[in-house]
Amino acid sequence: MLPALREGEALVRALYSGVSRGTETLVYRHEVPASELRRMRAPHQQGTLPEPVKYGYASVGRVLEGPAALREREVFCLYPHQSEYVVDANALCLLPSDVPAARAVLAANMETAVNALWDAAPLVGQRVAVVGAGVVGCLVAYLLGKFPGAEVTLVDLHGDRAALAAKLGVAFALPADAPPERDLVVHASGSAAGLGTAFSLLRDEGTVLELSWYGVQSVALPLGEAFHARRLQLRSSQVGQVAPAMAARFTRQQRLALALSLLCDPVLDALISSEGSLEELPAVMAELSRPDCRSLCHRVRY
Repeated sequence: MLPALREGEALVRALYSGVSRGTETLVYRHEVPASELRRMRAPHQQGTLPEPVKYGYASVGRVLEGPAALREREVFCLYPHQSEYVVDANALCLLPSDVPAARAVLAANMETAVNALWDAAPLVGQRVAVVGAGVVGCLVAYLLGKFPGAEVTLVDLHGDRAALAAKLGVAFALPADAPPERDLVVHASGSAAGLGTAFSLLRDEGTVLELSWYGVQSVALPLGEAFHARRLQLRSSQVGQVAPAMAARFTRQQRLALALSLLCDPVLDALISSEGSLEELPAVMAELSRPDCRSLCHRVRY
């Protein structure tokens, strides 16, 4: 039963939510390290990790009751998978008029991609590879493809991702065929092998920006061979804080609003690969957690 509405709160009826597969399957499999249980709390999580918890952070809905400026408007909220909820109105972000609710479930992933580009600080004319054609990797490649003169290649183990890369406006390569001498490589495959590929594609003094989070898994870094002689760099990026380069200008809510505005392109619908009801979600999560699952974004329909 939902709590009574208080001043400054809104009642939201969900239209869609999205499964952020990387993080949510780690939570589902109880692979969040004990040291990170507090940091990995979702903004409106109920319960305490590892379980039982109500998790998720990509809800799109319509405001039924609350402040007049929000009533009957479509909004995005970092809220778990739930059909209706009461939340502080300040936690809601209005959808731009040119972003449909069904696509807005990608907002949290786009926010991660935006923060990654702020951390990476790409330059006009750079040669860039993105290793891992999951949702975040694809969004990063899509944004990088907008840089003037940039040469962007999306790298993935599965050749059928080439058609997706073409839709996003970037080149595609299998790991063995990926072009070398990249100025910047963004790694988003979630695998140690992918990280090794990322390092192998760098020019001397190039940078790998690591977006993958491995939970309890230990990953061997290729820091031997010519790593030091070639002065290669490894940087981390994480969406929990606004990247330092833009922290003086953007709050988290403003960053989220920016991410939503960048979802106006219908081509991004290609990143939503499946859809089902809330009742089906337990079975879907089991499938998404399989190592051989190749789903992109799963959208929950309410």
